[in-house]
Amino acid sequence: MENKVCFIINRFSGTGFRTSVEGSIIKHCAALNLEATITYTNHRGHATELAKDAARAGYPRVFAMGGDGTVNEVAQGLVNTSVWMGILPKGSGNGLARHLGIPVTLEAALKLLGQYQVINMDTLRVNNLLSVNISGIGFDAHIAAQFNQHGKRGLFTYSKLVLQEFLSYKEFDATLHVDHTMYSRTPFVIAFANSSQFGNNARVAPFASVCDELIDLCILRKVPIAQAAGFAQKLFSCQMHRSQYVEIMQARKVSIAFSSPMPYHIDGESMPPTDSFEVTVKPGSLKMIVPDSPGKHL
Repeated sequence: MENKVCFIINRFSGTGFRTSVEGSIIKHCAALNLEATITYTNHRGHATELAKDAARAGYPRVFAMGGDGTVNEVAQGLVNTSVWMGILPKGSGNGLARHLGIPVTLEAALKLLGQYQVINMDTLRVNNLLSVNISGIGFDAHIAAQFNQHGKRGLFTYSKLVLQEFLSYKEFDATLHVDHTMYSRTPFVIAFANSSQFGNNARVAPFASVCDELIDLCILRKVPIAQAAGFAQKLFSCQMHRSQYVEIMQARKVSIAFSSPMPYHIDGESMPPTDSFEVTVKPGSLKMIVPDSPGKHL
């Protein structure tokens, strides 16, 4: 089984699916004397089932092809196992892949079959559900719900929804316990970050690491329209920590309570409202394939 690789593909991620994908995968595998098994997801949660099947069958490597939601589902099937997980990015934002330095083009990402290192990556548990990238409450969760229901994908659609919904969405009251300290805040967004970015290089947690055994808790207040351009510039230039509207803390455990149920998202996938959250970090619980020189930090 050492030369076998399983690929789990979500054809509906991102902006479209090319029929040449299978050929590219098979070609790259053949050049490395690897045997490829290609499977496709059919419904929500199917990628987790396929990943568990691959792990039980003894595949040493499993690649997820899709967006952060697909990556999350595959990770659910591989967390706390010895199986190495890889990512072929095909989503709208590809937040975790970009953080890890994985190329977003298929041909470049497939080079990870032959040139790579394996890291023991942290994962988060959000109300006992797995999160590998960024989960959150508030405006981003509201947009995630709208985006998941929208017929079109991509950065343009996401940006359009943000502009449409921004003015009407209100801040909310929250009581937070960050490790052993209590805070009261009135945020617009609360993000629980394992990696640094939502996707498309929008880095809400500039110094987050998937190997530091910490949650980066990002509390964002609503930005006045007059300050929106400067705020966006900070978001996309790794300078969020310099914004007066952002507070970032690091912790191993975060608990949050609200006066009424709040919608939330896990790695961009919307979840039903709840009035309390508990977030913990699970150190080194996922074996992840990354480039052999991924950058300054992971």
